[in-house]
Amino acid sequence: MEFDHILIRYGELALKGRNQNKFLNKLQHNIQQQLKSFSGVKVKRIQGRMFILLNGQDPEPIMNKCQQIFGIHSLSLALKVTNDVEEIKKAALYALLQATHVHTFKVVTKRAHKGFPVGSLEMNQIIGGYLLENSEGITVDVHRPDLEVRVEIRTDATYITSATIPGAGGLPVGTSGKTLLLLSGGIDSPVAGYLTMKRGVELEAIHFHSPPFTSDRAKQKVLDLAEKLTQYGHKIKVHIVPFTKLQQQIFAETKDGYGMTIMRRMMFRISEAVCKQEGILSIATGESLGQVASQTMDSMNTINEVTNYPILRPLVAMDKQEIIKIARKIDTYDISIRPYEDCCTIFVPKAPKTKPKRDKSAYYEAKYNYDALLEETIAGIETITITGQKRQEDQFKDLF
Repeated sequence: MEFDHILIRYGELALKGRNQNKFLNKLQHNIQQQLKSFSGVKVKRIQGRMFILLNGQDPEPIMNKCQQIFGIHSLSLALKVTNDVEEIKKAALYALLQATHVHTFKVVTKRAHKGFPVGSLEMNQIIGGYLLENSEGITVDVHRPDLEVRVEIRTDATYITSATIPGAGGLPVGTSGKTLLLLSGGIDSPVAGYLTMKRGVELEAIHFHSPPFTSDRAKQKVLDLAEKLTQYGHKIKVHIVPFTKLQQQIFAETKDGYGMTIMRRMMFRISEAVCKQEGILSIATGESLGQVASQTMDSMNTINEVTNYPILRPLVAMDKQEIIKIARKIDTYDISIRPYEDCCTIFVPKAPKTKPKRDKSAYYEAKYNYDALLEETIAGIETITITGQKRQEDQFKDLF
């Protein structure tokens, strides 16, 4: 006897009412996509439950993979047996004995198949007695057990589970539209991407590259971060913007510490153009309120003026240590701290404005007509598709 299924629990999705099937179909699709390298593994739904059929595969790497899939609240190894009391007892004992560091247990029976001749409470007693008779050093505790042995009797079969493993939670990626993530290569933006994906949002990314001031290694760092994020969702397009010429012009023409503000406004203009081309409805950033000069309330107000697209800021109320903790958890931290500068750090004014004004920003932009430079910059965007296994490159054209 061995565990032959994984039971998927989806928590929040159960509250989606009429839209529930849309979310569950997407979750089932995402799980199947993430597990396609495991031969013979299938995902199925029966009577309000979702299962992974292991078909002889080692469950541990599959469980580990499933813990990265948004929309899964928790999961458990499961045994499938016939609706026979003796078979159920043996399977429940196997599930109990496979668990480690267990001194107390509780049996919880759910009789979804009302035609089954034994009631739930009676099954609890029958199974509990059998487990006590056939194990040593383990007792019953119905209030705070170390382990719950769950028995679900359904029309087709009975499923027995024990240990419950937490999942990633959230919503299945692809159920909440798509956003364009400003991916700088620092610690914050990949964490913002991760948290945005957790709410069901599919990602594309945009990176502003300023050679020779930023190196190919800085660009590679961004691609490596995008590859890490594909573990939690789908493939990710990364739009690499050739920003050198425009950035140099901005800082040559702009005084009074407004260079950073104008640069960010140009970034949002370019991002909006990419969004229009790609059918994306929002822009996401790794901004945290008050962290740097461009992330004050005044700066956000002035920079936001150039776009009416929603700006998603999942880190806005987090401090740096909270962000670093998540970066370590999702394995992006060590990539982010590679010592290769991005374009936001190479031209920083000595005293950047923390309270920039909209009218003064508009004045500096009008003083030098950036339209031609914007068109040239956008026409030169290189698009790289990260699949987690390979990369495809093309040129981004025809935005204007």
